[in-house]
Formats: sequence, C-alpha cells, structure tokens
Amino acid sequence: MRRLTTVLGTLAAAGTMTLALPNTAFAAHGELIFNPGQTVIENPSGCNNATYRPLIVQNDTNEYALVYDGPDCTGNVIAVVPPGGHTTQEFGSSVFTA
Repeated sequence: MRRLTTVLGTLAAAGTMTLALPNTAFAAHGELIFNPGQTVIENPSGCNNATYRPLIVQNDTNEYALVYDGPDCTGNVIAVVPPGGHTTQEFGSSVFTA
C-alpha cells in the first residue's frame, strides 16, 4: 500500500509539473550531472539516457528533472528531482528536463 501511495504521489507531481511549466520549448539553465564525475550536460533539454547504474542525478538547473526507469524517457517516472536536488535510483535509465 505504501508503494502504491508513493507511485501515485510521484505521478501526481509529474502531472502537475507538466501542466504548470510555462514554456517547455527552452532548455533548462545550468548543469544536469549523472554519476558525478561521469557525465555533465550543460543546459539540458528533453531526454538524456544514462549509461551507469545506479543512476545518481544532481540537478543544478532551474527546472525539475524526471527520472524514468526505461531508456529514451519511457516507462515509469520513478523520481522527480527539484532544482538544486539530487537522487540515487537503482533502476534509473533516463532523465527528462524541460
């Protein structure tokens, strides 16, 4: 039951962000860092695939980042990383930023 509540809460947050983002045509400003020391993406936009697991995401942008369990931002949203936040996801495969 707790897992269901967590999944539903994550989906609700992702849906709210999708509706609340004023303009998704522009890239986020800052850096999205995968597995510190491995990959740094300047001003990320759209979907970025990760190559290492567990996936560690440091979101140093001004936008939220959505972590997906499938490649090419498919599957389930398993984490929402706020600006300035970070997460470690054992099954993270890709990250979407607006």
